Amino acid sequence: MGNSGLKQHIETAQKTGVLKLSPGKLNQFPPGFQQLEGCLRTLDLSDNKFVVLPPEISRFMQLRHLNLGKNKLSKLPDSIGALTRLETFNACENTLTSIPRTFSNLIHLKQVILNGNQLRQFPTVFCGLKHLDLLDLSGNSIQVVPNDVYNLYVIELNLNRNEISSFSPEIANCPRLKTLRLDENCLTLSAIHPRVLAHSQICNLSLEGNLFELKELANVEGYDAYMDRFTAVKKKLF
Repeated sequence: MGNSGLKQHIETAQKTGVLKLSPGKLNQFPPGFQQLEGCLRTLDLSDNKFVVLPPEISRFMQLRHLNLGKNKLSKLPDSIGALTRLETFNACENTLTSIPRTFSNLIHLKQVILNGNQLRQFPTVFCGLKHLDLLDLSGNSIQVVPNDVYNLYVIELNLNRNEISSFSPEIANCPRLKTLRLDENCLTLSAIHPRVLAHSQICNLSLEGNLFELKELANVEGYDAYMDRFTAVKKKLF
């Protein structure tokens, strides 16, 4: 995208509050970008060449939606925690190994997409965010889901295609969790705690591609209670 094209995009964004600079070859904020500090609500920088997200991102305090997918980011600046109005955040298909603690300031987050990164530890920074509906951590290298997960308020948690061999039974205490995706991990049948089946809100538990046959799940205590929830939801849908 040439300078004239960038200028036109920025001029349009001043009117609409929406700036999409994807795909492209950007690795830094374009000239004139600072003009949008007071009005930008949606920023799409996906499919570019960003290695580092400039800390000046904190100036765009009206942002509701930020898409950084398909760049080359290995970390995010702490200053991102200043974007307290952010509702959706997408940083899929980067090389992130951790998430800044300042994300805990983003109390209006509803959707976080982090699939296809290099996270090895479950990012507990998202625990306690009461409006977060969806957290997608699929395609990372997470090995354990810790006890702190009980304070996660999501409706759907996607952990497909990780390296998870154990997850805390405290996940049964997640107050809104309905869908838990754990396909293609390293779970044995003994890792499925009866509390998760019998005493959670989970009604859609996906476990294909682990170290046991799905039919064996029926032998775990609490399976009947889980199936009752699963069936009740299906009846409402049809």
